[in-house]
Amino acid sequence: MDDQNEFLLQRFHGQEVVLDLESMYVCVGTLLEADHRYLVLEQADLHDLRDTSTTRERYILDSKVHGVRANRERVLINRSQVVGLSLLDDVIA
Repeated sequence: MDDQNEFLLQRFHGQEVVLDLESMYVCVGTLLEADHRYLVLEQADLHDLRDTSTTRERYILDSKVHGVRANRERVLINRSQVVGLSLLDDVIA
């Protein structure tokens, strides 16, 4: 990971984040670590949107309002699958 990417990610470390993935998954949790290949989240909710009729936006908003419903102690997400990363606090209600 180059210095510019590391600088951009610094403000997200230790914060609750939303990872929008290319697939039908969304992941919400606390960003613990990042390297050139993975983002590591703890106390994370890795959610398969095919399992519900709820939209991605509604699910993320519910996570902000009601808190993260963790189903993983720790999860590694391949950075190549991430299309968006934001702070959960930045989600607009």
